[in-house]
Formats: sequence, C-alpha cells, structure tokens
Amino acid sequence: MVTINGVNEDVAGKTLSEYLSSSNYNLQRIVVEINENIIPKTDYEKTTLNDGDVVEVVSFVGGG
Repeated sequence: MVTINGVNEDVAGKTLSEYLSSSNYNLQRIVVEINENIIPKTDYEKTTLNDGDVVEVVSFVGGG
C-alpha cells in the first residue's frame, strides 16, 4: 500500500506518471513529494511507487 494524501491506495509498482495520469492531475499545477523528498517533474516517468511510500500531491490554485 502507498499512502497518498493520507489515503492508502493499492498502486505499488506503478510509476508516478502512471498514477498521476490515471488520477487526472494537471501536471502543470502540482508538486509531488515522496517520503519527504520533492520529485522533479522530469523524474515522474522513472519514479516507481513502492509499498510503504508516503506521497503528498500538492495542487496550486489561482485566485485573488
């Protein structure tokens, strides 16, 4: 299990890119942290989610 934004999800073995794509995230408006390390967007394709990982996906929202 991988904990994503506080929710356990069965996505171990998927790449970060696969997970984000299947979850409909706008890649231009997010930052991803895995186990307290920010992952560069260039590494999304080669970063594999592993059992026990703690992932935070932070979305930026415009407003005023």
